[in-house]
Amino acid sequence: METICFNNRPKTGSGCVATIGMFDGVHKGHQLLISMVTEMARKTGLASMVITFDRAPRQVLDPAFRPQLLTTLHEKTEAISTLGIDQLTVLPFTRETASLPAKTFMRQILKEELDVRILITGYDNHFGHRPGGKSCNEGFDDYVRYGQEMGIEVVRGDVELAPDGSRPLSSSVVRGLLAEEGHVDMMPQCLGRHYQLRGKVESGEHIGHRLGFPTANLQPDDPFKLIPASGAYAVWATLGDGQRHAAMMNIGIRPTFDGQNRTLEVNILGFDGDLYGQTVTITFVARLREERRFESPEALVEQLHEDKEQVKRILL
Repeated sequence: METICFNNRPKTGSGCVATIGMFDGVHKGHQLLISMVTEMARKTGLASMVITFDRAPRQVLDPAFRPQLLTTLHEKTEAISTLGIDQLTVLPFTRETASLPAKTFMRQILKEELDVRILITGYDNHFGHRPGGKSCNEGFDDYVRYGQEMGIEVVRGDVELAPDGSRPLSSSVVRGLLAEEGHVDMMPQCLGRHYQLRGKVESGEHIGHRLGFPTANLQPDDPFKLIPASGAYAVWATLGDGQRHAAMMNIGIRPTFDGQNRTLEVNILGFDGDLYGQTVTITFVARLREERRFESPEALVEQLHEDKEQVKRILL
C-alpha cells in the first residue's frame, strides 16, 4: 500500500474507487466498507483508495476539544495497510478544508485532485461544510446528485452491527465499550484485534515495589489516545526488544493510597530488569475487576496475588 500526504501527491489521472472518513479504530464496519472498495476496484479495473484526515476535524473547529483516539495516525495506517488497498491518501484538515461545502469538496478534491470515479460512503458519513449546522439535511442523496453532475458514482456502504446486534458498529460505540465499561475482551469482535496502546516508562512513586509487585509507570505516547476504564487488566507487554510478556495492569488513581491522579502501571510477571525510558506496547486481553479502595495495603496485596493467578489462567 502506498501512503501519500495529499500535499505531496502527484496527479496520476488513472481513476480510482475510494472511500473517505476518519476511520478511527479501523473497526469491522470500516473493514467492511474498505472490502467493498477493493472488490469494486477489482471489478472495474480501477485503483483502490482510502482517504482520511491527519487529525479529527473537530480539533480544528474547536481548539479546546481533546479527542479520544482509538488509533493514532501511525496505527491507523498500519491497520489499513493490511486490507489490500492500493493507496492511502492523508488529507491535512485545516480551517480552509472545513469551510468547503460538500459539492465543492467533491469537485475540487475528490474529482479534480484525486480522480475518484466511484465513491463508497459509510452508512452515516457526512463531509463538507454544512451552513445549516446539524439541522442541515444534506446527506447521501445530495452526494449522489452532486456526483451525477461531475461524473462520480456514489454508493452507500453496507452496515456492520455491534457485537450485541442492537446498533451499527461505530467508533463511538467502541469508545464507549472501552472508556465507560472497560470491555477490552470485546475488541476482537469490534476491531478484529486486541486494543493496544504504547507508552514510555517513567519514574513513579514505587508503591508497587514496596508491596512486592514492582510496576512500570507508563506515559502514553499520544496524549489523545483513549485509555480504557479504570480497573485491573490482563495484558501482554511487548518491550523494545520485541519480547512479549504476560502482565497485569492497573489503571486508576490508587484509592487505597489516597491517590489523586490517574496512572497506568504494569506489573510484568517474572520480570526483573530496568525498564526506565523504554517504550512498552500494551495489548489488552481481559478486565479482571474494577478499581476499588482496600481496607489496608495487606488486603490489596492479597488481591494482587489473586489477580496474578487470574492473569496466568487467562494468558498462559
